Amino acid sequence: MSTLFQQFKRLIVICISAPGGKFSVALYALAIALNLGSVYAAVRLVEWTGQFYSAIEKVDGPEVLRQIGIFALIIALNSVRGLSYEYLRKVLEIRWRKALTDHAIALWTRNKAFWHMAADPVDRIDNPDQRIAEDCRLFARGLLGETLDLIGEIVGLFSYLTVLWGLSNFALSLAPLGLDLEIPRYMVWAAFLYVAISSLITHQLGKPLKGLLAEQQHKEASFRFGLARWRTAFDEVALSNGEAAERRSFSARFDALAANWRRLIRAELVLGSFTFPFRHSVLRIPLFVALPGYLAGHVAFGGLMQLSMAFSQVVTTLSWFIFSYRDLAELVATASRLDGFLQAAERHGSHPSPLSRISQSQSLTLQDIRVCSAQGELLLKLPDISLDPGSTLLLRGRSGIGKTTMVKLLAGFWQHGSGSITLPSDKVLFLPQKAYMPLGSLADAAAYPRAIGDFGQETVASALHAVGLERMPERAAIEAERDLASLSGGEMQRLALARILLQRPDIAILDEATSALDQAAETELLARIREHLPDMILILISHRVPQTPSDMQIHDIDNHPKVLAVAS
Repeated sequence: MSTLFQQFKRLIVICISAPGGKFSVALYALAIALNLGSVYAAVRLVEWTGQFYSAIEKVDGPEVLRQIGIFALIIALNSVRGLSYEYLRKVLEIRWRKALTDHAIALWTRNKAFWHMAADPVDRIDNPDQRIAEDCRLFARGLLGETLDLIGEIVGLFSYLTVLWGLSNFALSLAPLGLDLEIPRYMVWAAFLYVAISSLITHQLGKPLKGLLAEQQHKEASFRFGLARWRTAFDEVALSNGEAAERRSFSARFDALAANWRRLIRAELVLGSFTFPFRHSVLRIPLFVALPGYLAGHVAFGGLMQLSMAFSQVVTTLSWFIFSYRDLAELVATASRLDGFLQAAERHGSHPSPLSRISQSQSLTLQDIRVCSAQGELLLKLPDISLDPGSTLLLRGRSGIGKTTMVKLLAGFWQHGSGSITLPSDKVLFLPQKAYMPLGSLADAAAYPRAIGDFGQETVASALHAVGLERMPERAAIEAERDLASLSGGEMQRLALARILLQRPDIAILDEATSALDQAAETELLARIREHLPDMILILISHRVPQTPSDMQIHDIDNHPKVLAVAS
């Protein structure tokens, strides 16, 4: 219980400490006030019920008509209150969901926490996209709905109890049962006893729901991920005739989803076998409980109806736990998942780089760079290297030796290695073999990770032209995405090279970033980049030697590296 409280506390603090948090708290207070208005309306309806049925019992036509008018006014005002409350609650839900989403994305992307979380076999978080997109929504909605309802129920309970206490000013005699005993104000005690027993039964029947609901979210996310992943590889699947394999994969994921779903359905059926009849009898039971007072002559017919309604309000309010049990179980499961994700993101976002990084020199210096596997095994070691502005270096090594891992170490997020790096500036651009293509047009992809507006349309168009991609689609977003998906491997690498021309880094490190180009195209593009950026330090990591430029340094990298040559 303490752990659950801490989880809710951390998530609520995020909601109210975001920008505009004080305004959100004020809106929450207003929502509480509007919600409490329903209590006043319910109390007035209890009073109205007694007056209305008393008028009917007296066959007082004018009073009956007056009471109908009062009823219409109560309903109209309560409707305005209810609609205002619902609107305000949904506005708050958007604000709190945004606060949670912004916080989750900030933690997930800080210091490459997303990468560390995916690479950690012990602390890996499955489906982080679901945690951000779905759990933030479910928590904001559930928290607002349940807390506002609970506050309203607590305040309402005292109001309804006051009414019920005043109406049930008679005792229940147990003489017909052969007991010389009377229970004063038995209607009040009956309400508490009835709901206490019902709540205990509900909790016992509904215990399995939390785990099943959490697992169902996991299975649903896994199924959606499989479908979304296939959507990004239509060409590859079509060329491989892999439709049958994809169907098997989808079927297996859905079967796992359906199996847990069936367990969830059975658990809900068990719980519903009690809560369903309880829900549909809770408005009738009060009349049966109040009948002994009416039959004993303690209350008139109008008083019986008023007493029955007051008892119903008390029982319904006390039954909040029963009616909300499934929603509460889902909220608890959501809070546990979301808080676990945020805590993991915060932990992984604090990983320091194993390299010593200094930005104070005009040249790039790599000293004692050692790259290890996650198990601590030495993969490769670089010789000490010093590069002046305008230099080009080729680090050549066979496939699988750990060249890409070395790039990750130089970028600062591979945790297994050592060494020091001195940089002329922090303007370093890394290009992998398969560069990431964001949603959008060719221009968006070329400008990534910055925006087109940072450069201007003409500058972006010029960079695309320089790398051999003259087309600049100005279509709807879906067409632009289709245009990117139609690019070949070589065209995607040309697009990535355009980022060098736009961002103009002091250092560019290319990890097999021209492997899909033929040698002539590779030579031409590298020469064009060097022409545009003569002072940039260019490091090429590859298993082959490009034909440009003439003064390129070449180093073989393996467990015992040595300088091979300086191309001439």
